Amino acid sequence: MHVIIDQDRCLSSGQCVVSAPDVFDQREEDGVVTLIRDDPAEGSVDAVRHAALVCPGRAITVEE
Repeated sequence: MHVIIDQDRCLSSGQCVVSAPDVFDQREEDGVVTLIRDDPAEGSVDAVRHAALVCPGRAITVEE
């Protein structure tokens, strides 16, 4: 799995961080998503898929 984020589409809702805090973070100044790692561990795969699904800005792309 490979994760790609589009910071321009991010609405700073934080759902990704709630879903997969070991993969996603937010910038302090504006809350825009950042990646901690773009190749999540096997144990985080379902959480990352969920984060992409619930992202209101559709800023997360998951490549299998």
